[in-house]
Amino acid sequence: MDWAGPDDIFFSTSLATYLDKKLLVLLRDGRKLLGILRSFDQFANVVLEGACERVIVGDLYCDIRLGLYVIRGENVVLIGELDLEKEELPPNMILVSAAEIRMAQKAEKDATELKGLMRKRMEFLDFD
Repeated sequence: MDWAGPDDIFFSTSLATYLDKKLLVLLRDGRKLLGILRSFDQFANVVLEGACERVIVGDLYCDIRLGLYVIRGENVVLIGELDLEKEELPPNMILVSAAEIRMAQKAEKDATELKGLMRKRMEFLDFD
C-alpha cells in the first residue's frame, strides 16, 4: 500500500487545490456565493474575485454582483468547485432582476408567516 506523504496530505485537505477556480460557497446564513478563489488562510477566510450572490426563490433566480469579496471562515459551511462544462442550473429556472427576486422573497416570507399564523389559530383543535 502506498502512503501519502506530508505534501500530498497538505494539498488534498487544503484550499490550495481550488485556487483560481470557480467555486460555490455556502454560508451559515444560507446565502450562496459564486466566484473565483484568489486567496485563503488557515482559518478558511477566503477572497473571491468576481463574486455574486445567487438568490433562488422557487423557479426564479438572480445573480447579484458583489465584485471582490472577503468571507470570514467561521461563516463558511461548504466550499465546492463548479464544473464549467456543465450547466449550473436546471433548465426550468428563470433568470429575473434583483427587484423581481426581492418581491418573490417577500411573497414567500409573507406566505410562511400566514401559514404560521393559521397554524397558531388552529391549535385549539386537537387533530390527534
